[in-house]
Amino acid sequence: MTPEREPSVTNTADCYDVPQYWDLAFDEDTQDEATFIEAAAAKYCNFPLQSLYEPGCGGGRLVMEMSRRGYAVQGIDLSHASVAYANSRLSAEQLPQGVTVADMRTHRMSPTVDLAYCFVNTFRHLLTEEDAVLHLQSVAASLKVGGLYLLGLHMLPPDADEEDEEQWSVTQGQTTVNMRLDAGDCDRELRLETLRFQMEVFDPQHPEPSQFASDYRMRIYEADQMLSLLNKVPELQLLDVYDFWYDIDEPQVFSDEMGDTVFVLQRQNGA
Repeated sequence: MTPEREPSVTNTADCYDVPQYWDLAFDEDTQDEATFIEAAAAKYCNFPLQSLYEPGCGGGRLVMEMSRRGYAVQGIDLSHASVAYANSRLSAEQLPQGVTVADMRTHRMSPTVDLAYCFVNTFRHLLTEEDAVLHLQSVAASLKVGGLYLLGLHMLPPDADEEDEEQWSVTQGQTTVNMRLDAGDCDRELRLETLRFQMEVFDPQHPEPSQFASDYRMRIYEADQMLSLLNKVPELQLLDVYDFWYDIDEPQVFSDEMGDTVFVLQRQNGA
């Protein structure tokens, strides 16, 4: 139940600058995502999963979970606040601090890793085809031959509503985060839309509730546009596509009928 208090004036900080609340807002899917990572590796890799890489890891909710499960995990993000928060959480649990500030368009892992993953639309922050190709190439170069890249994003089918609204609430302990997401300002020719996040926080550590709001421009993908992009990076072969139910036994037929997608891409030998 939402606490019945009037929120204070909206904070000017970017939502990504308060990762302790942002990660909490998306924590509900963490266990399903982590289990899917393990299941995909078991299904598609011919070697045991040991090392992981997360471009655009934010505050590290999945880095934390996969580290707790015993994997060697490294993540990158452009947000200094998110990187500091992720490493502080890892340190508090005496886990390796493997999160650094870097650009997901160009960062390459050395040595290479078994599997990379990027969920919750982070990929759509790359607003041009050139940046998207650079990113996929850099991830491919970061993977062992036979390694996987699990890429999750929302598609915008041709007949989908171009304006949408979603609201949800998450409570952990005495802290509640109410989130509202509005999608709009859609331009299919430029392939851009705006996601506006409004985050209302009730935290007992602060005497007054707070609100944070941020607008993020995102690149739009229809099915043929995504396939065209993937064809430009032959280093990565598309194996299967899943939806956000993360059921490893239920791959989907990829088409413009799908909205929520998780692509299973595999690093090819000699590409």
